[in-house]
Amino acid sequence: QVYLTESGGGLVQAGDSMRLSCVFSGPPFSTVIIGWFRQAPGKEREFVAAIRGRGTAYGNSVSGRFTISRDNDKKTVYLQMNRVQPDDTGVYFCAAKKNVLLDDMGYDHWGQGTQVTVSS
Repeated sequence: QVYLTESGGGLVQAGDSMRLSCVFSGPPFSTVIIGWFRQAPGKEREFVAAIRGRGTAYGNSVSGRFTISRDNDKKTVYLQMNRVQPDDTGVYFCAAKKNVLLDDMGYDHWGQGTQVTVSS
């Protein structure tokens, strides 16, 4: 059974930084890809970033501002968000899938999400 628990959301001012955490439990951590997605009110879910080993992938809207990383000992994936903007507001979800393709497709396990609100 796979469990994903996000934390670290809240209210942040535009231009500031915030770090989200996603704790994973289930199969061996090395066998899964962890991704971050977000969904703003009235909008479709958007791919933010994903990580497999040392390989990473980012959505166009966050590339250069957000950094995804993982601590294998803690089975935790982090999303460091720098220079946040009001458009970054939304519920952030982490998700997991088998270690196949490092992309935004095929995630079959999801956390409950954590709210991020960026004030202007």
